[in-house]
Amino acid sequence: MTHLERQLSWYIALRLVVVTSMALPYVFSRLSAAGAGDVPEFYGALFGITCVLTLFYLANLRLLTGRPELQAWIQFVGDLLLTTGLIYRFGGDSPFSPFYVVVIIVASLLLGQRAAIVVASASFLLYSVLQIGLSEGWIRSQVPPLEYGVTLRLAYTLFVHLVGFYGVAFLTSLLTRRVKLVEDALEVQREDLAALKVAHRDIIESVPSGLATTDLSGTVTTLNRAGEMILGVGEGTLLGEPITASGLFTQAEWESLVHASDKDRRYRSEKHLDRASGRVDIGFTVSRLMDGEGRERGYIVIFQDLTRWRLLEEELRLKDRMAAVGELAAGLAHEIGNPLAAISGSVQMLAASSSAGSGEQRLLDILLKESQRLDRTIKGFLRFVRPKDRATVRFDIAGLLAENVQLLQNSPEISSRHRVELKLHPPSTILLGDPDQISQIFWNVARNALKAMPGGGLLAIEGELGQSSYTIRFRDQGRGMTEEERSRLFLPFQSSFDSGTGIGMAIVYRIVQEHGGRLSVDSAPGRGTSIQVELPVPPDTAELAPLGRA
Repeated sequence: MTHLERQLSWYIALRLVVVTSMALPYVFSRLSAAGAGDVPEFYGALFGITCVLTLFYLANLRLLTGRPELQAWIQFVGDLLLTTGLIYRFGGDSPFSPFYVVVIIVASLLLGQRAAIVVASASFLLYSVLQIGLSEGWIRSQVPPLEYGVTLRLAYTLFVHLVGFYGVAFLTSLLTRRVKLVEDALEVQREDLAALKVAHRDIIESVPSGLATTDLSGTVTTLNRAGEMILGVGEGTLLGEPITASGLFTQAEWESLVHASDKDRRYRSEKHLDRASGRVDIGFTVSRLMDGEGRERGYIVIFQDLTRWRLLEEELRLKDRMAAVGELAAGLAHEIGNPLAAISGSVQMLAASSSAGSGEQRLLDILLKESQRLDRTIKGFLRFVRPKDRATVRFDIAGLLAENVQLLQNSPEISSRHRVELKLHPPSTILLGDPDQISQIFWNVARNALKAMPGGGLLAIEGELGQSSYTIRFRDQGRGMTEEERSRLFLPFQSSFDSGTGIGMAIVYRIVQEHGGRLSVDSAPGRGTSIQVELPVPPDTAELAPLGRA
């Protein structure tokens, strides 16, 4: 149904109400004055005709669907004829001529100025013909015609109605145009406001940072989608709740932040949240929320998940440290290696001499043993500094992991209190790299995990293929590491175990870097350790079969 058809429906209902309000009071007054049987026939007929016309107009709404202007003109003609009938029934001095004005106003409101002029002309024509006919006797009525006396009085009456009809038509049209202009302006403003709201919502929801607003008491009024994801809450969960329910701040911290933001207008800080999935680093800014008149309405909290950036920073710092250590190690190993070889050779010659006593022989054996141990350490250090050339071949990483896990389960390094579980998704994945070095990663990480669980526990190993990388995860139930131990994990000679040299994990780091991969560690005291190794999957290896071990 169009807007004009809805207006016509209201017009039909209004007409019925007006006619009913005219008929009922008169009928009630006559009933009370003249008795129950004296009901004027005209008002009954008027009400009946109106009901019939109402049904006819309602039927037109269905029959003439899509042609609302024709429906409007049919109703205007019916109303003009009905008004003319009322005036005829009560004679030339009838009080119902203003009904023409009502029809003119409705025509102007519904169809505009042209329709108002046409209806005004038709009204004046019907009114003039009726008055002149009654005055001259051409038209007979039940009510005696008025004695105008002179023709000038009739002309005056017609002139007043002419000016009234056309005046109402022009004034109503003018007002209608102005109302239409105002409505159009309001509609444009509504559309602009709606577009602004949509743009505001889209911008806020598209911001990758969390954004929350609160009132002056700290109750959350808005929270965008990114904020819900960072905080790990459902949609609309925090609305109407205190900001402290987000887990970002305690009540004391929030009060301190509010005081700091009131003083400096903006306060920035960082903190970390401990969750079941691990530690999350959050950076946030708290500032005051002002309205257009500069009055304080609440507070704005903007926050970001900095965990990934912190990991990248740690990786960069570790790369810098490892590069410096590598340069130092290369020179140090070279400087120590040559004198150590001379010392070892001299000790062997002295040990072979028969002149040495038993006490001296024991000392020479100790020197020889320690020089050999130092030689092994330096060679391991050199493997870290200058690893052997990498043999790049196609191999099945899932099959390699399964093979190494089977060897680990049958090795003397694992006790009956240890359990090793392997999950592979999918069961076969082809990579390009050096399988021997990948095995070295496996054994170094797995041995450290077993050492971290001297009393036994589960070592879960997972291999999972992603979009652009293959991820190997080692999860143990050991004692875990402190923040300081975790930061020194890949540095040489920084072992957390008494029997370790600290070279193994440094070599793991170097191998992963040479393969173009990434390492990440998640650990906390008493919570075990999870080490994740990501190795790139070249896109052209997806359909290739492995060539075997190099």
